[in-house]
Amino acid sequence: MISSVRGAVIGLDKDSVVLEVGGIGLRIYTSPATLASLHLGSEAQLYTSLIVKEDELSLYGFADADSRAVFNVLLGVSRIGARTALAMLAVHTPDALRSAIANKDINALTQVSGIGKKGAERIILEIGDKLGPAPQLAAANSPASGAAERDVLEALINLGWSEREAKPACAQAVQENPEAAVADLLRAALQILGKRR
Repeated sequence: MISSVRGAVIGLDKDSVVLEVGGIGLRIYTSPATLASLHLGSEAQLYTSLIVKEDELSLYGFADADSRAVFNVLLGVSRIGARTALAMLAVHTPDALRSAIANKDINALTQVSGIGKKGAERIILEIGDKLGPAPQLAAANSPASGAAERDVLEALINLGWSEREAKPACAQAVQENPEAAVADLLRAALQILGKRR
């Protein structure tokens, strides 16, 4: 499989770029956002996925490896072809797709041309957790959130709460507010503890 291509940009079209690699021009289909970042005569590198059909070989290119990985997962959904998968990445970032699928957001998925309600439901069902956690869930498990949770736990203990009471409230506050500052997390944890009394 051709996993990446680097070369000079010698052609730009509405849905593809031609990169010259070792004297050969390779046409690579890509999204409008990626095309907008490319300029004739400059060098570019794209992470690629090679699609093999009976009558053609097609290269699809992405600015980053995460987009390529999401594209490949989308291809595993029944009745989702390369063009539709690329259209999904033209409308949504990889993290936006993760969120839409994790939250079963049919409206977000039907914003993509060619995907109706039934198609969106099929995508949600077939992909499940194959794309990995949605960004807010990943953030809740990040080291930064872990440090914030420890700070909030320590503050609650200093305020007189037992560790047994404070720990679940901290975890809930971080889960519900994954990107909040320590002060906001402390406020949220205190509200949770107040409701439990």
